[in-house]
Amino acid sequence: MTTPTRPAPTGPLNLSRTTATAARVLRQLRHDPRTIALMIVIPCAMLFLLRYVFDGSPRTFYDIGASLLGIFPLITMFLVTSIATLRERTSGTLERLLALPLGKGDLIAGYALAFGALAIVQSALATGLAVWFLDLDVTGSPWLLLLVALLDALLGTALGLFVSAFAASEFQAVQFMPAVIFPQLLLCGLFTPRDQMHPALEAVSNVLPMSYAVDGMNEVLKHTDMTATFLRDVLIVAGCALLVLGLGAATLRRRTA
Repeated sequence: MTTPTRPAPTGPLNLSRTTATAARVLRQLRHDPRTIALMIVIPCAMLFLLRYVFDGSPRTFYDIGASLLGIFPLITMFLVTSIATLRERTSGTLERLLALPLGKGDLIAGYALAFGALAIVQSALATGLAVWFLDLDVTGSPWLLLLVALLDALLGTALGLFVSAFAASEFQAVQFMPAVIFPQLLLCGLFTPRDQMHPALEAVSNVLPMSYAVDGMNEVLKHTDMTATFLRDVLIVAGCALLVLGLGAATLRRRTA
């Protein structure tokens, strides 16, 4: 007689289950130096490269450097998280985990906690490199830059967890990048101010979280104190990250069809 599968818990998040999941993910990542390099080294390397691409025109780097400090962590965390989560599902690990007394919310929160810890390291290194080594001219506090960079990395983590539910292979997970990241990159105000875009595109940009990440970075770049606009921007980015994490938990599947 077949033993019925024990249903996963549906109650509130359990701290011990969440931290155990986060610890397991971190242990796995410790044995994957390429993924760690992608998350930690690549954003710093890209900032360093761009600084000297504009060596003859350093003002250009100063104008866009703060924005890129938020965009690069978002992109790298999106890629790493979507692929890592999909790998767990295709290998059957996710199905075995969800057969235990582990809810979807615990699993998603554990992943977010693990990748969030790495995001802190990533954001701190990138911010320190940009401000103290590459001489990024920042009017406000570098700690506010770090805060936005960290929220952007968490948003990338949330988006990666969400889209992994709709991919059947790692290649498909990467294919989501043009659909999820590129439109935000084009409309976030990095290339031209959003109020100078076509009204229809400006309206679209107003609902994309990366737009507020870039706006928040620019507020720190131009103002010595925390402004109301900056507070609005970081709350929107944080709220979007939490919303997408909730959607990720709702759409999480045990296995890939």
